[in-house]
Amino acid sequence: MPPMNPGTKYAPYEPVNLPNRQWPSKVQRTAPIWTSVDLRDGNQALINPMSQQQKLRFFQLLVHVGFKEIEVAFPSSSDTDFGFVRTIIEQKMIPDDVWIQVLTPAREELIRRTFESVKGAKNVIMHMYNATSPLFRNVVFGNSQEQTIDLAVQHTKLVTKLMDEYSKPENGGTNFRYEYSPETYTQTELDFAVRLCEQVRVAYGKASSTNKIIFNLPATVEIGPPNHYADQIEYFCNNITKREEITVSLHPHNDRGCAVAAAEMGLLAGGDRIEGCLLGNGERTGNVDIVTLALNQFCQGIQPGPLDLSDIQSVVDVVSNCNDIPVHPRHPYAGELVFTAFSGSHQDAIKKGFHAQAQRKEKGDHVWSIPYLPIDPADLGATYEAVIRVNSQSGKGGVAYLVAQSLGLDLPRRMQVAFYQVIQEVADRTGREMTTDDITRAFTQTYHVPSLALGKNEGSMVLKSFRITDDAPPGLNGDAAAANGGTETPRYVRFNGVVARNGKPHDIEGRGNGPLSALLDALDAAFGISANVREYSEHVIDRPGVFAPAAPGATKTKAQAAAYVELVDASPKAVAEAQSATTNGGGAVRQEGWWGVGIDVDITASTLKAVLSAACNLESKTAVEIATKAVEQK
Repeated sequence: MPPMNPGTKYAPYEPVNLPNRQWPSKVQRTAPIWTSVDLRDGNQALINPMSQQQKLRFFQLLVHVGFKEIEVAFPSSSDTDFGFVRTIIEQKMIPDDVWIQVLTPAREELIRRTFESVKGAKNVIMHMYNATSPLFRNVVFGNSQEQTIDLAVQHTKLVTKLMDEYSKPENGGTNFRYEYSPETYTQTELDFAVRLCEQVRVAYGKASSTNKIIFNLPATVEIGPPNHYADQIEYFCNNITKREEITVSLHPHNDRGCAVAAAEMGLLAGGDRIEGCLLGNGERTGNVDIVTLALNQFCQGIQPGPLDLSDIQSVVDVVSNCNDIPVHPRHPYAGELVFTAFSGSHQDAIKKGFHAQAQRKEKGDHVWSIPYLPIDPADLGATYEAVIRVNSQSGKGGVAYLVAQSLGLDLPRRMQVAFYQVIQEVADRTGREMTTDDITRAFTQTYHVPSLALGKNEGSMVLKSFRITDDAPPGLNGDAAAANGGTETPRYVRFNGVVARNGKPHDIEGRGNGPLSALLDALDAAFGISANVREYSEHVIDRPGVFAPAAPGATKTKAQAAAYVELVDASPKAVAEAQSATTNGGGAVRQEGWWGVGIDVDITASTLKAVLSAACNLESKTAVEIATKAVEQK
């Protein structure tokens, strides 16, 4: 097959001669007028057009979201569209501050039928169009420029006459605005388009600064880059007269995938109004996406007019149901995965970003600034649980973030690494994404943490009771221990307690320089479990109600402490193996550690429970198996 040579087949767009263009240096500060064309332009693009019930549901959504201008139908095209307009008027479904818009071609009988469809409505935008581009003038209709102007002017005069009739109280008393579209503007000679619109404005005769005529400038087929559209809009705004009596409306399509950019640049170039569809449905690749446009403004600090998209999921549900088109999971703002990070480096950055944001808020700085999240998901009704999701490619930061969000536990960095390795192995074994619930289950069962939602999760060794007493070393009497006013902490303590091992209670005793080492001494003496502490940390849990009550029969949790302990095997065999093992570079291999977690209202009890949790894992060495089973049994 010979290589493609587009240069001989496709003609490039012709740049606009606009040497002093101003739009590139402008900054958007306000929202445009938003006009939804979902029920007309969007509906005609569907494989299966919406039913009456679906259109009514969609109309109610548009009103709820806050649209004040809604193109509801092409009434002369079918009895279905005509009937829909009559339904929303006769059932008084149109709020007093909402203008419905109806489309008609420049044909007398269709214009008259369109007026009949809106009889009795309070506020109506009558939208008329005719083909103006050379491709349509020459190929489809065989009209000259003058014939095209005459068609638009004569039918505009008819529209004006019928507005006078239908605005009378006995004929409905409707308030009218007029919208005219030179179709398609972006493929029409610019000087001709301006001359045409000038004559339409004169023929209309009703335009004023308080009752503006709408000139809609559609990129019905996107044939150039967005900067070209902006040039075309600025040319129109600079050359049309009586600009103060005109609303310049933009209607970009997405054939080149640039409709949002074209709309944004077109607004900088002088556009006042946007016609588009929620989530971008429309002919071919679609109309401009109003959700994306509005939220692009929102996350730049601009309130997008009356539009309220704080419950984006309800918008997605209605649009996808009525259009029978699923929303892509990566669709800007509205997709299921757009606030989600699977990458470990992204997750770590987001986790640190939330921490830094919380610190700034404490100092009075509420500006949103978090890596990879240009907008706060909460502003769109999304939860932070969806921000970080875990699969086999995710990092320790993401796993730690989900544990912190769901359980309120701030894992030590080395424990983050250890638990991440467990989750990564589980993800590999199960071949699926790890949900927050999966991770919570795996964590509480791997580290034997009791949970109100997931039960006791007891390991092979469970602390039933204990007593810690001072234990002065031999030769040190009580008077010596009380030296210096009794301010010195005794060097040794003794642990006495009951530990259930595989369900059977054992009285154990040990001695050490603190509760933690005393318990380890007791475990070695009673069960032959020899271990050393590599790392220990603790913190207060600031999220009540997550963990099981400490006392039997208790119904509420008190302030609790979390303790984390990492143990290494201190048995002679393990020590010998560690000493003999070397890396490729000749250095000693770091001995494997085993983590445990303890939760209790008493900090000493939480520490002892963490030691037992780690000792269970050291003894069984089945953390991955426990976590996998927890996930698979869900």
